[in-house]
Amino acid sequence: MDRFDAMQAFARVVETGSFTKAAQTLHMSKTTVTQLVQQLEMRLRVRLLNRTTRKVNVTADGAAYYERVVRMLADMDDAETSLSSASAAPRGRLRVDVPSPLARMILIPALPAFHALYPDIQLDMGVSDRMVDIIGDNVDCVVRGGELTDLSLMARRVGDLQLRIYAAPSYLARAGTPLHPQELEDTHHRIVGFLWARTGKVIAYTMRAGSEVVNVQGRYVLAVDDGNAYLAAGLAGLGILWLPDYMSRPHAARGELVPLFDIWRLDPMPLYVAFPPNRHVSAKLRVFIEWVAELMAQHAPVSDRRDS
Repeated sequence: MDRFDAMQAFARVVETGSFTKAAQTLHMSKTTVTQLVQQLEMRLRVRLLNRTTRKVNVTADGAAYYERVVRMLADMDDAETSLSSASAAPRGRLRVDVPSPLARMILIPALPAFHALYPDIQLDMGVSDRMVDIIGDNVDCVVRGGELTDLSLMARRVGDLQLRIYAAPSYLARAGTPLHPQELEDTHHRIVGFLWARTGKVIAYTMRAGSEVVNVQGRYVLAVDDGNAYLAAGLAGLGILWLPDYMSRPHAARGELVPLFDIWRLDPMPLYVAFPPNRHVSAKLRVFIEWVAELMAQHAPVSDRRDS
């Protein structure tokens, strides 16, 4: 039995809650992962996992051992890194997941500069607005807008997205220009709905002008769950949009979108890079997070000093 492989297999089973998922993320067969964990239990003479037909739960002894194994694996990685050229040149495969508009408009155009600095990092980039199971899908980090609901994750706040309201000229020609946000609840006005992955629902937006506060839900003929599709629907005149500046700026400059409600403001949407707890932050992940933070400082800097 290779003790390193066995400890790594055990840790991944705990993190994913499944021998099958652990095997997939480690690129091993399920049989191999099962045998490694069984051999580890035999060596330690203690049961680490309780197995049922539906799920795998860690025992009390297994939980205590897991905490030590994670630290040990991290220390081993640090030792290897410090003795190799990786300390000066991060390398390896990095799995990330980012929102589709952010990838298309900011991250991917800037990647040539990133790869010029770190040519040995291979990025597997999932581009979506879906909810990602960071541990179960074996993702190193995700970039997401909005307050984090999974408080078990580690996260760094890298930006604040300033939101404003827009409509296409074709929409305004057809429906008229609303002068107050409450008019968006009228029967003849429509928004483009954005289906948030956390709830699968279109949320209301809170808007402020001095001491006046309104919550706008709006009515829609189309709701989508992808940022690029959301923008495309607005440009097509299907309804009014709430957009971060980085998405709206080029279209507003060309007159394809018209800003509405100049005196009204929305709270900024925080942007986070989140990654698994108890997972060693490798050199390649560290430089990627720093790169995203520096990039967002140019496009959507953090607007205050709240802790992230």
